[in-house]
Amino acid sequence: MNDILAQLEQRRAVARSGGGAHRVAAQHAKGKLTARERIELLLDDGSFEEYDMFVRHRCTDFGMEADRPAGDGVVTGWGTVNGRMVYVFSQDFTVFGGSLSETHAQKICKIMDMALQNGAPVIGINDSGGARIQEGVASLAGYAEVFQRNVLASGVVPQISLIMGPCAGGAVYSPAMTDFIFMVKDTSYMFVTGPDVVKTVTNEVVTAEDLGGASTHTKKSSVADGAFENDVEALAEARRLIDFLPLSNRTAGPVRPFFDDVARVENSLDTLIPDNPNQPYDMKELILKLADEGDFFEIQKDYAANIIIGFLRLEGRSVGVVANQPMVLAGCLDIDSSRKAARFVRFCDAFEIPILTLVDVPGFLPGVAQELGGVIKHGAKLLFAYGEATVPKVTVITRKAYGGAYDVMASKHLRGDVNYAWPTAEIAVMGAKGASEILYRSELGDPAQIAQRAKDYEARFANPFVAAERGFIDEVILPHSTRRRVARAFAALRGKKLSNPWKKHDNIPL
Repeated sequence: MNDILAQLEQRRAVARSGGGAHRVAAQHAKGKLTARERIELLLDDGSFEEYDMFVRHRCTDFGMEADRPAGDGVVTGWGTVNGRMVYVFSQDFTVFGGSLSETHAQKICKIMDMALQNGAPVIGINDSGGARIQEGVASLAGYAEVFQRNVLASGVVPQISLIMGPCAGGAVYSPAMTDFIFMVKDTSYMFVTGPDVVKTVTNEVVTAEDLGGASTHTKKSSVADGAFENDVEALAEARRLIDFLPLSNRTAGPVRPFFDDVARVENSLDTLIPDNPNQPYDMKELILKLADEGDFFEIQKDYAANIIIGFLRLEGRSVGVVANQPMVLAGCLDIDSSRKAARFVRFCDAFEIPILTLVDVPGFLPGVAQELGGVIKHGAKLLFAYGEATVPKVTVITRKAYGGAYDVMASKHLRGDVNYAWPTAEIAVMGAKGASEILYRSELGDPAQIAQRAKDYEARFANPFVAAERGFIDEVILPHSTRRRVARAFAALRGKKLSNPWKKHDNIPL
């Protein structure tokens, strides 16, 4: 018996060694952790239960039968993050460059099936050279099997991708279908075709970093949601994100202990809005002062910064935040911000996370580039996302809410549950100057008269009371009381039941 136990331990030790000490050393020399080290950092100590440690590939072409390492380049199993169950796979670059084979894909599919069945998030740690060429179509079939499970899991369990090395070709489409993508600066990249292929086909010369590095995908393409300095920071932030999310669409979100007075008064908010209506202010100041302990987890902070998205907690419960940012493009909505916010709203709705919307929007960004780029359809994505959402929706208008952008930003007309406004709110079709120049075009030759007309228009419409008279605003609140009012609104909405008409699925304007 002792011999059998010793043999088991020996087999385990070989499997845990990956591609061997020299390849592990090469991985460390690049500033990267190994697959198992990453899992250890991601999960609670001692919580990892590994599956399929001894699985080997079945390929017999190109001499592959002589090299059949245990595990086949991916570590799979489940564990806990702060006591809550998650499934995880971590590709091992030290074994065949982490390339995906038929059995490698089967291991990933197995834990994805288990996650769907048991209702727990899937975290994928990607570090792979792509499809294993020696296996041909079998490896391509493996990718497609993973893709199909990404589709089925979407909206059922949270899916998080951590890109911690190369991720190229067909491999990129699995992370692209997950809910959140984190990358590591300088050591990770994603692209469909690499720099060499790009040069051959289009004669463009580009580096891997410029084509698909963390900076590119967090600032320009919006493919990734966050870029971090190293593996350790990325894994720590993934743990933090998981803490905001429910385990599945069948379970309630986590409730954490909080040590912050729900009725906390923030007198500084009474002076947050500048006297000059064209002067910007930082909407993040409001977000941080609303959140329990000032804790806010921002998503895609480097992309389309004219809108802010992320998670905070109120009374220990997760809330998704969508907020215009007057510091960037005056808070206008445009193509990029509409897409960014729409996907976030749909995620929150899929997992029953309430949505708080903070509004200061002068309208949609004008311009030829915007119109030719399809701002109509892209803006409609955000409108559609808010309109179909059935989760509790609380809206606070702090300053401008003009034109169609007022409607889009979780207005009462899109089934906003509780819509508040500060006394500084201006809810109108457009700004006073533009409105006066249209309404009194015949008086344009008299600047003084037009100025007076603008002043009169401002007095009539540049306030929240016209909307409040019609019930479109539920209450005009004091800025310093916003945390208490918003928290009480969400508390009152915890029992909300709302369903949309039956349909196979909607047809969002993609």
